[in-house]
Amino acid sequence: MTLFRLGFLSFTLVDLLDVLIVSYFFYKALMFFKQTRSVQMIIGILIIFGIGFLAFWFNLGMVKWLFSNIVIAGVIILAVLFQPELRGALSMLGRRRFLSFFMGPEVAGVADAVVLATQKLADMHYGALIVLERNVKLNNIIETGKELNSAVSAELLQTIFTPYTPLHDGAVVIRGDLIVAANCTLPLSQNPSYHRLHGMRHKAGVGATEDSDAFVVIVSEETGQVSYAFDSRLQRDVSVPELERALSGTFGQG
Repeated sequence: MTLFRLGFLSFTLVDLLDVLIVSYFFYKALMFFKQTRSVQMIIGILIIFGIGFLAFWFNLGMVKWLFSNIVIAGVIILAVLFQPELRGALSMLGRRRFLSFFMGPEVAGVADAVVLATQKLADMHYGALIVLERNVKLNNIIETGKELNSAVSAELLQTIFTPYTPLHDGAVVIRGDLIVAANCTLPLSQNPSYHRLHGMRHKAGVGATEDSDAFVVIVSEETGQVSYAFDSRLQRDVSVPELERALSGTFGQG
């Protein structure tokens, strides 16, 4: 089906789909590089490719030979330099779903308990890290903590994060309607943008979402501010209604 003609060229529906797919991947690539340490490096790569283009255009034999070898070595170097980011991107690609994930009533109750506990912990300036597992299993994180397998409740979450109790350090992991483990250690974010953050909780909260689709609620002990991390991004100082909307949107409610 021809959409329009430009001289002797015709633009079909397939051509439109082709352009949209390529545009989408270019946009995602730009967003990916924008969130990593790579901005200056990408500028350098573009300069190198510009030189390579000129070398082939003007048929500069020595420069073409040098450029070809740089490209081969450069692919390997980039794969090593961006290994954490590439791992996260591939993990993200593998866990995407075409259908939304819908919570049952019991999981909606979990979200309510998390919000209520978060509000009370923030009021008391009790630090907290609450990790809600989704599709990607967090066994590697669960193994670092103490197994609980207890029903989720706001009261239990408050008790766990009360200072000087045995499990108050680290994170809790919620799977379904169970707190499966507490006192867990989370990986710190590999994104240098978050290295300037004050406090390890925020870096750990973001780190847990870089290789998984988990949703992490963070309460600052120093300020009492509530934040959440999802999809390798951090939203700081959110209100209770904002947290409710984020949980609802992430888990397919509303």
